[in-house]
Amino acid sequence: MDNTKETEVPSAAPSGRRASGRAELPQPDKDDLRPSTIAFDILVCFVAALLVSASLYYFSNYNNFAPGGVTGIASILATLTESKFGEMTLNMSLFMLLLNIPIFILAAIFVSRKTGIMLIVYLIFQSLLLMLFKALHTRYGLPYYSAFSPDEIPGIPENCYDEGNNLVFASIGVGVISGLGFSLMIRRFGASGGTYAISALIKRFHPEHNIAWLAFAMDASVVVLAFFVYRSGANAVISTLSNIFISDIVVDFMLQGLRSGYKFEIVTDKAEELSSELMQKLGRGVTTLHAEGMYTRTDKALLICIVRKRQVGAFLKILKRYRATFSYSCRVNEVYGKFDDYRKRPPHGGVPAERTAPEGTEKPQ
Repeated sequence: MDNTKETEVPSAAPSGRRASGRAELPQPDKDDLRPSTIAFDILVCFVAALLVSASLYYFSNYNNFAPGGVTGIASILATLTESKFGEMTLNMSLFMLLLNIPIFILAAIFVSRKTGIMLIVYLIFQSLLLMLFKALHTRYGLPYYSAFSPDEIPGIPENCYDEGNNLVFASIGVGVISGLGFSLMIRRFGASGGTYAISALIKRFHPEHNIAWLAFAMDASVVVLAFFVYRSGANAVISTLSNIFISDIVVDFMLQGLRSGYKFEIVTDKAEELSSELMQKLGRGVTTLHAEGMYTRTDKALLICIVRKRQVGAFLKILKRYRATFSYSCRVNEVYGKFDDYRKRPPHGGVPAERTAPEGTEKPQ
């Protein structure tokens, strides 16, 4: 009689969980800690903080509207407590530190140590620069852009108000300049403030969730609060909406627009001549694929070429000279890179046998 007993092998613990059944906390990403990289990171933090703090001081803080995100909440809290805790700009600097630093510490623990630390450095730069601008205003009369006259809001310095100043220009100014600062931080670290850091934390624990609602909810709360807090009523709401919207447009443009292009796909039976002219005159590479016309059952070529926006007109002029050619285009958000062997060209200037692209060839992401 066989007394052998089957031994049950315990199944492996599910991914992301310990054997005890507890959820395993996500580990932070590995960081590039080379001194030259860290020095450049600190420089990026300073430049971004200079842009954002200058936009807040010069356009936002004294015009009764708030920027978006956690900074907007800090601005509203500073306005509400100005009578008890002191001047608005100094008060706002402290609220920014109190609201953002705990978020950045969590980002350093769970997302990336260096990113969390650099966000704290960026925030400290931003708060110190706001205090510096205020000190320069107090001591040397450094002006800011005021859309309100001293008659409307007592205490507005004469050198800060002009008849042409209005809230529209102020909201545009803070949106454009702060958007430039945000884009520097996002491109370098993937985050630029409390809202982005909260989003990164949520994605770290729940990568399957769509968190686009988070930024919308944060900005919407700032807009609603601005209506009740600031004395300019609907003007505060419209100005807050405008600067949030413009800032987002600037960030999107800086992250994608500068490297965008157009992809053309061309069906033609003049592949050699057309691709050669495109490469020689535009300096762009062309990729050829085999195609077959299903109506005529004839062999054709499908050419793929990506050009910059400024080259679209010249591209279309070349294309019009070729009959029996069909083409369509679409926009690509990111264009980068080039082939390593672009210098291998045939002596006669024609198309290389291996379809090597010329210098500047780019491909979409």
